[in-house]
Amino acid sequence: QVQLVESGGGLVRPGQSLRLSCVVSEDFGFDRPLAWYRQSPGNQRELVAYITSGGTSNVEHPVKGRFTIARNNSKKILYLQMNHLKPEDSGLYFCNLMYCITTWGQGTQVTVST
Repeated sequence: QVQLVESGGGLVRPGQSLRLSCVVSEDFGFDRPLAWYRQSPGNQRELVAYITSGGTSNVEHPVKGRFTIARNNSKKILYLQMNHLKPEDSGLYFCNLMYCITTWGQGTQVTVST
């Protein structure tokens, strides 16, 4: 069964925006800290932002002031609003738990280029 399904990626110009979504299955669970990660070719997968079950959020320094993480506990969807995108933001974006990760979804590709 598919537990994590990311969507919303695409090809955009620098300065534009994208809104990523992650549908979390009932089997996977939602009442837990969740996070967005990204990975570009040749680099390790890195944490982008996280949000607790209570809604407290944090974004990592490279995207601070530009990205916002949010969650809809009713729809069981995790979001990542990405504004003022830069080429260095390009990569494959994944949603997942903050802790004890055992599986990954397919991710959604974000490409920021002229």
